[in-house]
Amino acid sequence: MIEPKQFIERLRTGGVEFFAGVPDSLLKNLCAYITDNVSRENNIIAANEGGAVALAAGYHLATGKTGCVYMQNSGEGNAVNPLLSLMDADVYRMPLLMIIGWRGEPGVHDEPQHVKQGKVTLSLLEAMGIKYAVLDENWEGQVDEALRVIRETNGIFALIVRKGTFEEYKLQNQVVSDWALGREEAIKIVVDKLREDDIVVSTTGMISRELFEYREAKNQGHAHDFLTVGSMGHASQIALGIALQKPERRVVVFDGDGALLMHMGGMAIIGDYAPKNLVHIVFNNGAHDSVGGQPTVGQMIDVEAIAKAVGYADVISVDSQMSLMAAMNHVNCAVIDGVSLINVNVRKGNRKDLGRPTNSPQENKRLLMENLGSNV
Repeated sequence: MIEPKQFIERLRTGGVEFFAGVPDSLLKNLCAYITDNVSRENNIIAANEGGAVALAAGYHLATGKTGCVYMQNSGEGNAVNPLLSLMDADVYRMPLLMIIGWRGEPGVHDEPQHVKQGKVTLSLLEAMGIKYAVLDENWEGQVDEALRVIRETNGIFALIVRKGTFEEYKLQNQVVSDWALGREEAIKIVVDKLREDDIVVSTTGMISRELFEYREAKNQGHAHDFLTVGSMGHASQIALGIALQKPERRVVVFDGDGALLMHMGGMAIIGDYAPKNLVHIVFNNGAHDSVGGQPTVGQMIDVEAIAKAVGYADVISVDSQMSLMAAMNHVNCAVIDGVSLINVNVRKGNRKDLGRPTNSPQENKRLLMENLGSNV
């Protein structure tokens, strides 16, 4: 296993001093070390992976130096456009070091949303003409070779990280989150206040897992929920697609602050179409909680003001059991001419014994579509 400190020092020796990216569970120890030991100006936790690539491009333009972008392999999808239309040798030819967590590596058990991405991680890099190495015990030589290639070609090189590659490192500069309300507790309050025929679209990570477990505990089944186990940041657009086609059904989005930030432009589309049957709930703890607790800007920005600015009709912010129950009573009873948003300030953290959905994604889809009366 690689000690994060030694790895970052090796990069610094090679002239890499700027980092940007989206945290990943396989990189959480490395990301935690970077957060604690690199200045905020030189470690930007981006809204999405494509944005991180663009940040590295800006850094290069300003300094002539090479930046480093870290991501889960699912983030390759967000990064393809700037990698090919900005950084590529056929366009601006800018240097970049990528560090990619290899979820869904063939032969290694993982969750269903990572399987396909794991299969194509290396071939996707090859299709883009990006040289790579899978980190192993010869990591020092691999890092040096990557930096040599980048230096000589002014190009891109990716270091692929398997599960268990980095030694444990605990984040010291933790996000302060002292809200009285826990996320799982908040989810239970909302579920208990839902109407019988409501449809829920929940975002990836802990939120979908906590929703699934609470439905199990209440023996409610899962035909009312779409658990967006992958596709971070897209739950609200899935919900909008359902709401516009099923105006007789209320659709409730269970979103996270990291997911909201990743594709915030979706809020503007929701506000423009303004379906009266859509409720957008953001469980906001200011952190990427499921991948190491790295901070987001979720609690540094005015989510309510943003929602109002893009056309949401009714916006509420809450931070306690009572205020959340009151907010749910309000959206259940009030006549609202458009979309409602509830920003729920919650503290970080989750149960260590929290399980994962036991239904397959295909089964989840089938149950929901039958509930909606769609052709399966």
